Amino acid sequence: MKTIKTGLIAVCCFLFNIGCTQGNVETKAEKQGWHLSMQSYTFHLFTVMESLDKSKELGLRFIEIYPGQRLGEGFGDATFGYQMDSDQQKKLKEEAAARNIKIVSSGVWTAQREEWEQIFPFANNMEMEFISAEPAREDWDIVEKLSKKYHIKVAVHNHPSENSYWNPEVLLGSIGEREALLGACVDVGHYKRMGLDPISSMQQLDGRIIALHFKDIAPQGEEQNLEDVIWGKGILNVKAMMEELKRQNFKGYFTIEYEADWENNLPQIKQSIDYFNQVAEEIL
Repeated sequence: MKTIKTGLIAVCCFLFNIGCTQGNVETKAEKQGWHLSMQSYTFHLFTVMESLDKSKELGLRFIEIYPGQRLGEGFGDATFGYQMDSDQQKKLKEEAAARNIKIVSSGVWTAQREEWEQIFPFANNMEMEFISAEPAREDWDIVEKLSKKYHIKVAVHNHPSENSYWNPEVLLGSIGEREALLGACVDVGHYKRMGLDPISSMQQLDGRIIALHFKDIAPQGEEQNLEDVIWGKGILNVKAMMEELKRQNFKGYFTIEYEADWENNLPQIKQSIDYFNQVAEEIL
C-alpha cells in the first residue's frame, strides 16, 4: 500500500510539473479576471502573422489587431479588416488558435458612418468580445444599435487630441445614459499626455471600463517626450493604477501597447509582463 501511495504521489507531482511547464497554472491576475492582451500596433513594423508569433513567444493568449495591418505569410497582400473574405477570416482564426491565441478585439476603429454596418458583422464573424473605437459624436445611435444587435462591446479609446474622447467627461457625455455594452478603452499613457491623472480619470469611469491600453511612460524631455518605457520604470504609478482597478473589481483586458523600440521590443515587454505579475501577486 505504501508503495502504491508513493507511486501515486510521484505521478501527481509529474502531472503538476507538466501543467506548470505548459503554462496551465493560473496567475493571481488571471484568477482576478485580469487578462494580458497584445495590441498588434506594438508590432506594426511586422505582419499579423509575425505579431501572433511574437505574442506566443511572450506567453500571451489574447490579441487586439489594428485595422490595416498586413496579414503576411499565406495571405498575399491582404490586410486585416472587414474587407477580408470568409476564407481569410477562417484561416486567420485557425492560425491564431494554433498558437493558443484568441483574437479578442480589434481597433482602434475611426470609421465613417456607413462602415459600422460592415465592422460589426466582421467582428461577430471573427468571434470578438469587443472592438476599440472612437466613433463620431453623431454616429452613436447606429453604433449602439449594432452593439446590441451583435452583442459586441464598444470600448472607446482616448487619443491625445481634444477632437477625441480625451477625458472622461467627454466620453460620459456621449455614452453615460446609453447601453452598458458601451464603455471605455482607457489609454493611461494618453491621459497623462493630455495632462490628466490616469487614476482619477479611471475613478470617473468606474463601472464603464471594458479594457485598457496599458503602459508606463518616461518623464517629458527633449529626447524622451513621454515615450513608452518598461512598466514600473516611468512616471505612471503602475501599482496604484492596478490597485484602483482592483477596488473597482475590474474584469477585462490589460492590452499591451508598447510604442517604443519598434524593431525589437520583446525584451522590454517581457520585463513589463514580469512586473505586472509581480504587482498582481502583491496586491491580489
